[in-house]
Amino acid sequence: MTETTTVPATHSTTATETAAAEFDRQVGTYLDARYPALAAMTKGAFVDLVEPLRDKAIRARSTTGERIPFALVVTSRLVTADRALPTVHWKATTGWTDYTADDLAGYRPIEGVDVPDHTAYLVTDVDTGTATLDVRVKDAVPLIVAEGRTPLTVDEGVSLLALWPGILKERNAFFLPGARDGSKRVAALWVSKGHPRLGWCWEGNPHTWLGSASCGGRVA
Repeated sequence: MTETTTVPATHSTTATETAAAEFDRQVGTYLDARYPALAAMTKGAFVDLVEPLRDKAIRARSTTGERIPFALVVTSRLVTADRALPTVHWKATTGWTDYTADDLAGYRPIEGVDVPDHTAYLVTDVDTGTATLDVRVKDAVPLIVAEGRTPLTVDEGVSLLALWPGILKERNAFFLPGARDGSKRVAALWVSKGHPRLGWCWEGNPHTWLGSASCGGRVA
């Protein structure tokens, strides 16, 4: 009888499998939330759209264990935030916003924030900004840029919430200063009356419970 030897999985193999499983989980989360229907697409078309990002997600790495290695972003070109937030279920609540689609359309990436010209892409090495709690946005953004990072946009923040509905309690509430509407308002995500909410705060006001979210890069 021939003996068979089991070769233990290497760390890289395990990491690859873990990343692949996480990518599948994220895609499945959007499917369960009926994103394809909201985007007037079939499930198959949605999966085909994001599938090319799989290998890039597997190669994504976080610089610290506290950051999220990658998140699949579905942009407002497919599903606007006002339609996406009610699909977010956390405990016995759903997400909400008093922004209208027209309000949200006014939020554009700020100078230096290069968003891929794609309807879906990845953000990598994501940080919800615990180091910038109680720091004004106008001061936090230069700190983020100095670290070679880039602030998150509204689309990216809403996607984070869709993928991790409890993130605002498990981590912290956060500003999304990578997109602005030309005013002194900065979009932010926090829990209001038990519900995940997309709202805004003034750029010059620090809040002990709000950080400024950022990522290491964007991949399409």
